[in-house]
Amino acid sequence: MTTDSHFLDWTKREEHAERMVALIGMLYRERSVITTIYGKPLHHKTPIQIIKAHKYARKFDGKTAINMAESEAVLRRMTELQLGPARIDVGKLVSMARSSPLGLVGFVDQSLADLSLSDTADADPTDVVLYGFGRIGRLLARMLINKVGGGQKARLRAVVVRPKGGEDLARRASLLRRDSVHGPFQGSIDLDRENNEFIINGNRVKLLYANSPSEIDYTAHGIRNAVIIDNTGKWRDRAGLSEHLKSPGASRVLLTAPGKGDIPNIVFGVNSESLSADEAIVSAASCTTNAVVPPLAQIHAEYGIESGHIESVHAFTNDQNLTDNYHPKDRRSRSASMNMVITSTGAATAAAKALPDLAGKLTASAIRVPTPNVSLAILNLNLARPTTREEINEFLRGTAMEGEMQDQIDWTAAPDVVSIDLVGNDHASIIDATATQTDGTKAVVYAWYDNEYGYSAQCIRLMAQMIGLSRPSLP
Repeated sequence: MTTDSHFLDWTKREEHAERMVALIGMLYRERSVITTIYGKPLHHKTPIQIIKAHKYARKFDGKTAINMAESEAVLRRMTELQLGPARIDVGKLVSMARSSPLGLVGFVDQSLADLSLSDTADADPTDVVLYGFGRIGRLLARMLINKVGGGQKARLRAVVVRPKGGEDLARRASLLRRDSVHGPFQGSIDLDRENNEFIINGNRVKLLYANSPSEIDYTAHGIRNAVIIDNTGKWRDRAGLSEHLKSPGASRVLLTAPGKGDIPNIVFGVNSESLSADEAIVSAASCTTNAVVPPLAQIHAEYGIESGHIESVHAFTNDQNLTDNYHPKDRRSRSASMNMVITSTGAATAAAKALPDLAGKLTASAIRVPTPNVSLAILNLNLARPTTREEINEFLRGTAMEGEMQDQIDWTAAPDVVSIDLVGNDHASIIDATATQTDGTKAVVYAWYDNEYGYSAQCIRLMAQMIGLSRPSLP
């Protein structure tokens, strides 16, 4: 019996992917090189996920997926070069090399010639403390362990929570290990009960207890010049967040909620260049702000936005009640699991802060719905010039493929995509091309966002900027 050609092709791709896992891992661990396929990260991925990342490239590189043999050859050559920390898109290198007279290896050598080992490659990692360990805090812990280089560049040293007593360490480890929305943690978590520490993929992380920042001396635990990521939302103005800076061992604060007053609200990739290196307290704004501002920025630059309304259809959050109970906000007193709840959002005001040209041009409202994660922003826009559905979709596809906000904006034309399909997407915003509508100068754009994972990824990107962990992106 002859073997089906499709099965033979799959087997070959599997073999390439299995060999690529080792090459990708070596580049990540030893050189701090993050490899991608058209923006899709390859490190810490299984062979099947690497094959799917190559298939994903079809929407950017024609009808045929990037040849995995070529990708493997590029990765192997990269391991032979003395590369410094970088983010390198293997898919783009392969695609561009096809039209180069230098050939694949020669093109790679030329493209990466200036990317030599830097003096910062062996610098001590920055200490990071998570103040709070809820939905966002636990995702940040996963990302800090898995995305920033296994502790080589930013090292999670401690988690601060309010004292609970009993089997607190074990119970919090269990919540980190297993998540009803995001699935199991892809790593190892052990406990050192004597020292009250998690051991996560070999990284020792202290569990500290405090009711306020003033109660902690981080230096007593060997923590110095730390970035404190406050994911409690309890303090949002400069006076409250400055309490963190009074704790010995703390040097900077990142708030995972909209900041009040004069605190910079940064949407990474949009207004992050305006952030001063001397700023000690920074806000990563909100998940909805991070979802709407990148596509608004791109659409405004291309078409001009005269006015518009943002409607956020948002998953319920811990702020709501599981069953009817008292809440200081009227409608949020009703059961989150049973009701759609109209509520307010500061998305329009926050968008105008990040994009001053849109001040006074946008309104916004929100509806909380009975799903635990992944939200949808509907951008109803009046543009300065007319467009068509095909034109604006192609523009946004190109933005997701090659634009400066490639990490912030994703794009899908799948006609059957629903919210659960986008759990774990680390982009701030995912354009749903099949839902786009236009009528002359009117456009309605639908943007999905994983309000937990995608937002956490934006927080990590902002934290990396704050600590000076910048990788050049090539090609």
